[in-house]
Amino acid sequence: MNNEWYIGIGLGGLIILLLILTFLYYFLKTSHNKNTRSAAQDILDRRYANGGIDKKEYVEKSRQIKEQANLA
Repeated sequence: MNNEWYIGIGLGGLIILLLILTFLYYFLKTSHNKNTRSAAQDILDRRYANGGIDKKEYVEKSRQIKEQANLA
């Protein structure tokens, strides 16, 4: 009977640990993706500001970056 009590705590602790690790994985993954997308948009903004691309290309590429952000 005492062994069942220890197994229950062990399984419960394992479940809690897995939940914490899963949360951290998705939090870090999302944080990394936001930085990447932001960097892409920053580069695009600079190219447009420097006259490297016209407004039509800027709008199209900006839309593509936002679409990719929604897929991730």
